[in-house]
Amino acid sequence: MSAPPSHASSTSTAFATALRAEGGTIAELTGDHDASGGFSEPARLAAAGPRVQGFEAEYQVLVEMIFEGCRLHYGPQRVVRTADPDLALLLGDQLYALGLARLARIGDLEAIGELADVISLVAQAHVARDPELAAAVWTAGAVAIGWGTDARHAHAKALARAGDPGAAAALRSAAAEATRP
Repeated sequence: MSAPPSHASSTSTAFATALRAEGGTIAELTGDHDASGGFSEPARLAAAGPRVQGFEAEYQVLVEMIFEGCRLHYGPQRVVRTADPDLALLLGDQLYALGLARLARIGDLEAIGELADVISLVAQAHVARDPELAAAVWTAGAVAIGWGTDARHAHAKALARAGDPGAAAALRSAAAEATRP
């Protein structure tokens, strides 16, 4: 992995600062990240794993970008806010791209693949109106980024793709197993 960009910081204001640095509509619609509760659970979880050691702040920001993109697609909006649903979709896609581009600069191809799976599986969960599955996908994906993947995780994702009713439980179980000391 190459060195993280120098604008990464360990404070949650790094997220809002990173969004404002992008300029344009994203910057204009970025609210106060600290007032909205700091980083999301997926961002904190991904940054806590041994795979990202030395890059924790950058992973926290980039996972938060992708999670915020998801919020713009499916709600509720938290940091970037707009009443225009079409603009929300476009900004959500832009945040997906910005987060993945940061990950590409680090050179973590495994995490890029994992986040691509998270994006598609969360979309599938929302189409199925299954918020429990969407949350489990995020948890398992964040753990896979921070701790790496294994056969249990791959199997759980396959269950989610197939629409298996046990997918959420399998994803949570795989995540719990991966983070066990």
